[in-house]
Amino acid sequence: MVMEEVFDKLRTLQDILSDKIKLEHEVEEIPKILVTQEELLARLKKTFIEKSLEYEKYRSSETEYRELLEEAVSMREKSEKNMDAVNTQREYEALDKEIRDAAEREQQYRKELQREERMLADLDEQIKQTTALIDQQEKEMAERRQGIEMEIAEKKAQIAGLEEEEQNLIPGLDPEVLFKFERIIRNKMGRGIVAIKGGVCMGCHMVLPVQFANLVHQGEEIVFCPYCSRILFHEETGEDGEDFFDTEDTGSLADLDDMEEDEYDEDEEEEESSGIEYEE
Repeated sequence: MVMEEVFDKLRTLQDILSDKIKLEHEVEEIPKILVTQEELLARLKKTFIEKSLEYEKYRSSETEYRELLEEAVSMREKSEKNMDAVNTQREYEALDKEIRDAAEREQQYRKELQREERMLADLDEQIKQTTALIDQQEKEMAERRQGIEMEIAEKKAQIAGLEEEEQNLIPGLDPEVLFKFERIIRNKMGRGIVAIKGGVCMGCHMVLPVQFANLVHQGEEIVFCPYCSRILFHEETGEDGEDFFDTEDTGSLADLDDMEEDEYDEDEEEEESSGIEYEE
């Protein structure tokens, strides 16, 4: 297989892999739509449990005050009946005190009981509202989950179709190159093979060493960019179609470093030679 055919296959494969990776990412992200609703539902259920426990607490307290109230009423009524059998002033005073004490307790327990009943009514209403919200959220989540499952199934079918296209395309391609190629596409936002123009990688826009540029131009083997790891292919930019570089004129990356150092030294010499002394 000639290299141009390989590059054509890789470019087609790039589109297939990009679409497949995008769909795989969407399949992973779709369920996260439910996260907010699940958190809300969890909070509602927690509130329901807390309100239910609080309700039971007030119900127990309400039962206790009701029993105390009945006991106070019974004691008052009993003491009032015994007033008919009083014979002495001392007995009358003692019994009158019992009646007054029982009446005070009755009044206090009645107030406490009414307070507990109001709290129970409020909590009962809150529990009903929370229960209604839980039912609504669960219904909405069930409907949305069903829609999500259908959407995921549809996207997985699309992925399966792309994988079939991929399998029909890869025969004749180096497995190691394919492995690197897919990994590059996953890491480089869908671009695994890019052109080189004027000695510059169109993926990372870095100036390549001359030997790389010439090697890519020859098109006899697969060359990976030393900076972004993408596969490089030659794309002519000149009118005559020639885009070779003279290594003696252009130099390598190491030559660029030497040039920068020389320029830096020249700049220092110019600054020293053109320096102006100022009188204080």
